[in-house]
Amino acid sequence: MSGRRGELAPQVNRVLYVKHLPFKITTKEIYDIFGRYGAIRQIRLGNVKETRGTAFVVYEDIYNAKTAVEKLNGFNVNDRYLVVLYYQKDKAIKRGKEIAAAEALKASNKESQSQSKNNS
Repeated sequence: MSGRRGELAPQVNRVLYVKHLPFKITTKEIYDIFGRYGAIRQIRLGNVKETRGTAFVVYEDIYNAKTAVEKLNGFNVNDRYLVVLYYQKDKAIKRGKEIAAAEALKASNKESQSQSKNNS
């Protein structure tokens, strides 16, 4: 193993979660920014209201992903400072459950309001 291939922290992985992207950024622009640090397997750009300004960037090599986090976290793109994090499945699942619970509560409240109006 080369010196570059030392032990990695447990949270380090090939999938990066990027926040605070400009809303009008293109996938090509993300490739241009993140591709400087290694081969990219996939980019998923947030395209609905809740995910605008975010993306997932998947590198071929975990060490390239690590370098990208080190170099691009705090990088300025169109007067926005990027937040580049390692994807954490447990947090994503928890966040998904929180969103689902909030949506269920919202739907329940709408239903209650609708029934109240019908009973008036």
